[in-house]
Amino acid sequence: MDIKNSAPEDIEVIFGLYRSATEYQKPKFTVHWPEFDRDMVVAEINENRQWKIIIDGQVACVWATTFDDPEIWGVRNDDPAVYIHRIATHNNFRGRNLVAMIVAWAKIYALQNGKSRIRMDTVGNNRKLIAYYMQCGFDF
Repeated sequence: MDIKNSAPEDIEVIFGLYRSATEYQKPKFTVHWPEFDRDMVVAEINENRQWKIIIDGQVACVWATTFDDPEIWGVRNDDPAVYIHRIATHNNFRGRNLVAMIVAWAKIYALQNGKSRIRMDTVGNNRKLIAYYMQCGFDF
């Protein structure tokens, strides 16, 4: 397993994973991911804020990071935190606890960037996903 920044040539893989995740969400939840803006994702790649896990030469998972998210966190946005967004896992790699791997990576990444917190959010009230995130060490 290797974690590295996504590259411009990963853009179709990233959007394929987003589409697959959205299709997975649709029958289970009334609220699901919207179609994400391509320019936003390209900017994240160019700013080294889009990440991927590579397993056996294949992109197993992608996510984005930011140090600022006032829309979601409001006044708590001033806290020194890294925010993890849009984790999308390839169907072949579900069930491998990749979020736990991302959290372990994020702890180091946060410290390297002078942050003391890691935050995530979910679309809608996805109780199963919230419970999984709590198993990975997050407070709700």
